[in-house]
Amino acid sequence: MRSLVAERTGIETEDAALVPGLALADLVDLALRINPRRPHLLVSRVLGKHVPTDPRVVRAAGLLLGHRVAAALDETSPDSEGPAELGRVLRDDLDPSRLAALVPERAAAARPGDGWVLGYAETATALGHLVARALGWPSLHSTRRQVPGFTPALGFEESHSHATEHLVLPEDPRLLHRLGPVVLVDDELSTGRTAAGTIRALHATAPGGRYVIAALVDARSADDRAATAALAAELGVRIDVVALAAGEVRVPARAADRVADALAELPAVQPAVQPAAQPSAQPSAQPGPVVRESRVWPWQVRETGRHGFTVDDDLALDAAAEQVADDLDEEVGDRVLVLGTEELIYAPLAVAAALGARGGAGRRVRFSTTTRSPVHVLDLDGYPIRSGIAFPAHDSQSDGGGRFAYNVAAHPWSDLVLVVDTATCTAGADVLLARLAPYAARLHLVVLPSAAGLPEGLAGPDFGSYPADEVTWLLTDLSHVELEAPTQQRERAIQSGAAHYAESLPVEYQPEEAYRLLFHSQLDEVAPRVATAVGAVTELVRATRGRDDLVLVSLARAGTPVGILMRRWVAARHGLAWPHHAISIVRDRGIDLVALRHLAARYDPRRIVFVDGWTGKGAITREFTEAVAQANATLALGERGFDPELAVLADPGECVSLYGTRDDFLIPSACLNSTVSGLVSRTVLNADLIGPADFHGAKFYAGLAGDDVSALFLDTVSAQYDAVADEVDATARALLAADRSPTWVGWRAAEEIRAAYGLPSINLVKPGVGETTRVLLRRVPWKVVVNPERHGDLRHVELLAAQRGVEVVQAAGLPYSCVGLIRPTEGDG
Repeated sequence: MRSLVAERTGIETEDAALVPGLALADLVDLALRINPRRPHLLVSRVLGKHVPTDPRVVRAAGLLLGHRVAAALDETSPDSEGPAELGRVLRDDLDPSRLAALVPERAAAARPGDGWVLGYAETATALGHLVARALGWPSLHSTRRQVPGFTPALGFEESHSHATEHLVLPEDPRLLHRLGPVVLVDDELSTGRTAAGTIRALHATAPGGRYVIAALVDARSADDRAATAALAAELGVRIDVVALAAGEVRVPARAADRVADALAELPAVQPAVQPAAQPSAQPSAQPGPVVRESRVWPWQVRETGRHGFTVDDDLALDAAAEQVADDLDEEVGDRVLVLGTEELIYAPLAVAAALGARGGAGRRVRFSTTTRSPVHVLDLDGYPIRSGIAFPAHDSQSDGGGRFAYNVAAHPWSDLVLVVDTATCTAGADVLLARLAPYAARLHLVVLPSAAGLPEGLAGPDFGSYPADEVTWLLTDLSHVELEAPTQQRERAIQSGAAHYAESLPVEYQPEEAYRLLFHSQLDEVAPRVATAVGAVTELVRATRGRDDLVLVSLARAGTPVGILMRRWVAARHGLAWPHHAISIVRDRGIDLVALRHLAARYDPRRIVFVDGWTGKGAITREFTEAVAQANATLALGERGFDPELAVLADPGECVSLYGTRDDFLIPSACLNSTVSGLVSRTVLNADLIGPADFHGAKFYAGLAGDDVSALFLDTVSAQYDAVADEVDATARALLAADRSPTWVGWRAAEEIRAAYGLPSINLVKPGVGETTRVLLRRVPWKVVVNPERHGDLRHVELLAAQRGVEVVQAAGLPYSCVGLIRPTEGDG
């Protein structure tokens, strides 16, 4: 029987024999697209995009396509029983439960060949995942979303689409350079031009020898098929095409005019979905059902393959979908629609499948997603798009276009579950919920975390003087806020308990000429020593972690120059490019949880190595360990959580097991404040400025650029790497063989000094060269206790003490080179 579109417009499909038992008409219907480039739309019956579909059917179709790709790669005959059963389910509206037995859910093992899969946004993102699942290969999908922090590795156009630009944003660009076949997955092949453009772009970036184009339906003309063959010959590669059904769409001359004539005769049920009537940004004023929000999806589980997706990611996603289904199970009734959003298809599909498996025979779960594509809505028998809902874009970086959800009104749903990620959980999502309200007794909002929905980091030259590739600061820019207070005033407020030290900043100290000359001379003297410690701790980290894909996360700001130096070491000595981020930790307030969420959403937490400059008595080390353990629990990371071990350049307090040295010597980055730390202030945590969804803050002192020696410090140290390479190897071997267990000798020494000088709090005792320097630069110093045997490391300390009139007391046998004591005021500090 001819479809309504064929009868009225002459646009029709014709089958070509391909898969026994499965015809083109089983898989698609024809609708009328609102797009001058192409008047028709093939509406899939197995994709779950425009038509609410049983999630078992959606998954089976994608997996069957993946199995046919496997057969093509192996050059074997594909199984025909699964596709034939899918055809029977679609034609006769049979229970799809038998499909599970006929269509294996997952590859028994990764296929040989080191290949990977690329799915096309927005329609085929889940389809690409399913093909990759059947192959056991990693996958990636293109995106229309610009994601700060990710540079496109590839870009191409889809000329006939409503939104033509595609970006490819892998976290690890090496994915594109895998040696095996590349499988390109789309819902339909209309001409093959998009796939051809992708192959050209891929071949120019990462040349390969074999490409497979996989689609649910292949509707190319003979000329299009010849163009694909010609491209393969031109590039000298093999291109295979795999589909579940094939045929041709016949479009008569003057098709656009015939469509216009047909529409003039047919009633459009919902003009609001037409692009000419832009949807209002405000929901209609009507009482809606109670919306229940679920946020149980773990932060560390990737919600899409926008930045890459592995078999492990797939297993984790299945488990996360089960958690969401458990959370919803007792809340939903027997007629449930799970609605994904644009590119976010695979995770909602997994939720729908898990929810359907829990409800027994009485629960009917269907799945579909929203879309950017405007389609004519006609409530007529034989037409696939019977109803539509229009709403504004729900993405935080909206392109201004409208969005649509089709066929939601076709059934009276007991529950409608809208799944968004944190980047799309905006006012647009609220409007969509209001538009969905009349069609379900209850609404449920499921929010999945995404790296794109969290605050983005800062980088030079807009923030800090370090180049952008050296470090990303996971901080909030407070450069516009006056946070500095006179030192005496700050000290009284801190010690009395009226204010926390992290709520304000000290006035930036600008050294006199004598001190600057001392800094330069001591930098030249100790640069080899610092370089050796940098190399030693970096090699120790590599050896103990046993992997080369690490991510450095320094504790701002003292740890940041060390993180950059470690990054330079592995680049120079091993050719590795470790990402480096800087985050904040505040004594008595803990580590920046928003920053850890950002990291967990972007990286496997087990790749993270936390870095600091040095240890004092160990207060921050203790706080850090407790804070990371609490963060792992809060973020439900379990065994995949962050390692709480801190790597430091110098560990005079003997608080950690990852260090380059335990000597208490001058590290030049401790001599100054922001002018040796990328012109970035100490971090700030002030509730008036930093909200619960913000990173901790800091200031960029761009006005001090003339005094900045940050690059000089880094370049002077890293220039020594070749010269100290042998010493680093020997030191690293010795450290690996040594007992590096923390002894906490520094904490005991600090307690003894506190008692000896009658100080009310151990917080007023700051042991070590670095901490003593901070006392002299930032706080109200009282005394400096020095070890007379360490005079060579203390010239800058003695100069600062003399300039401030601070008493220097000698103490033989001190385990540190020096200890700074803060002058007590009222309170205990």
